[in-house]
Amino acid sequence: MKLYRTAQGVVVESNGRFHSLQDDWKALINHADLLGHLRAATAARGSAELEGSPLAPVVTQEVWAAGVTYFRSRSARIDESQDAGGGTFYDRVYNAARPEIFFKASAFRVRASGETIRVRADSKWSVPEPELALYINSRGQIIGYTIANDVSSRDIEGENPLYLPQAKIYDGACALGPAVLVTDVPLPSDTAIELRITREGSVVFEGSTTLSQLHRTPVELVEYLYRETSFPDGCVLLTGTGVIPPDDFTLQTGDDVVIRIPPIGTLRNTVA
Repeated sequence: MKLYRTAQGVVVESNGRFHSLQDDWKALINHADLLGHLRAATAARGSAELEGSPLAPVVTQEVWAAGVTYFRSRSARIDESQDAGGGTFYDRVYNAARPEIFFKASAFRVRASGETIRVRADSKWSVPEPELALYINSRGQIIGYTIANDVSSRDIEGENPLYLPQAKIYDGACALGPAVLVTDVPLPSDTAIELRITREGSVVFEGSTTLSQLHRTPVELVEYLYRETSFPDGCVLLTGTGVIPPDDFTLQTGDDVVIRIPPIGTLRNTVA
């Protein structure tokens, strides 16, 4: 089942049909038996239409992110930070027991599919980072998955690892959607994450990876995030990227960024 936030309320997609719910988003994602509740609700309601573009699937939920969880990301981070003397940090965290986890966005900074994302005006090297995002309830249980774009300023982060918050956290640097795939079964390891960037009608980069390349399990990442931090409204955790454009690529105004994870859908944003 898929959950959508819309201007009219919550809509659930089940077996190709849409059903409107009266539930509050925060209460819904923290329901003690979410799947059971959705099955009962869709059985009792007639079908509806998905009107307009879905909103970002966060209201009061914080968005966090895990870094250096794919070998490709480890290698890119080492390369970009060599001159700053931080190259070994990324190799060490890739192999360490404790993962890198950092705050990414408040809900108001998150963009929905179809909305514009941004690159920093003081960055000369910015890239999209396509990621599987875990949707987690207040009890630390993964209740579903969505698609994320962790827009990042690689030159700022590479200049000094301590600049990570400035490279990662700014208005329009995170996109989520279009829906939350609600399931109690982990996604299979061959699940693909695909990225395509189009500029003036031409594809300037495309690449893909699969969840089999993820170095840490989603459960492990959630366990570390929830160790000493509570999330009474639930939260979203980005799991890292394994698709990185070449070093001579940077996002430009007007670029069309499409991220696809087949079981969930397609997240599409244009660079403002």
